[in-house]
Amino acid sequence: MTVYANIGSRFAVAPMIDWTDRHCRYFHRQLTRRALLYTEMIVADAIIRGDRDKLLGFDAAEHPVALQIGGSDPAKLAEACRIAGAYGYDEINLNVGCPSDRVQSGVFGACLMLQPDLVGECLTAMVEGSPVPVTVKCRIGVDDQDPEEALDRLADVAVAAGISAIWVHARKAWLQGLSPRENRDIPPLDYDRVHRLKRRLPDVFVGLNGGLQTLDAAVTELDHVDGVMLGRAAYQTPDRLLDVDARVFGDEVRPVDYPAIIDAMADYAGRHIAQGGRLGQVTRHMIGLFNGMPGARRWRQILSDGAVKPGAGPALLHEAFAAVRVAPAERDAA
Repeated sequence: MTVYANIGSRFAVAPMIDWTDRHCRYFHRQLTRRALLYTEMIVADAIIRGDRDKLLGFDAAEHPVALQIGGSDPAKLAEACRIAGAYGYDEINLNVGCPSDRVQSGVFGACLMLQPDLVGECLTAMVEGSPVPVTVKCRIGVDDQDPEEALDRLADVAVAAGISAIWVHARKAWLQGLSPRENRDIPPLDYDRVHRLKRRLPDVFVGLNGGLQTLDAAVTELDHVDGVMLGRAAYQTPDRLLDVDARVFGDEVRPVDYPAIIDAMADYAGRHIAQGGRLGQVTRHMIGLFNGMPGARRWRQILSDGAVKPGAGPALLHEAFAAVRVAPAERDAA
């Protein structure tokens, strides 16, 4: 099995626009020390012209963390990689899979599946401009493309460019007729297509994304590919990340220390508020914690209602946690 530099490459939390911001990643890092965490997609033009510290800054505790970039201009992508390199990311990834209206108007994201030669030029420029490994995340095809031909062609130009990994969302993207939301569910999953790509490229890291709902399903896929990504399942039910280090990376099984997680996030929220931020920017990513446990509904209610009130502070996290009835050993762990 081929691996690359990032210790978390075997399991990752997928990049998700409006979800996997720095606060989300800091929270997820409290649940897993080893998984690779991705930023939201950031457009190369924004990196070049925008507020770089706001867009690219992150807490050192988030490592290993990967930056996902959107764009289709090789020169701009290379410049964005050079700029981002100074921030210390562990990986830079090119988005060749997002089907949103935004990327279609800019002719990047999943649209690039239709222009594999341009993808090769973009990735070559990124590899030359980046001080860290460059990877690509794509679909198996778009619209009426033949997935066999489309994915192989994309993979071949990516490998020739010197990328370190190919992450494949195992669905087609329909650029016409389906919304971005529908593109996450309606096109059928084809894991076998990704398995065939891995067999064809035994010396290339191939990771699988799309539709994985449980850690059991993800671990099963590791028999066929080098890495797996969880997206919405990891975000909406973050407790699933608690077993990743032991089950995927072979770490020692440890009791879940929920009080320590709450303390860490309260401390983080306090620092964020002191810098002018709002509590809700942090706690919105934590709503799904404790799903299925007694008191989870009250936890969600307290955070949802209280975090938006003027003056809301970190103490609200402790108040909400007091309503959750976790196992005594877990509550007493701190």
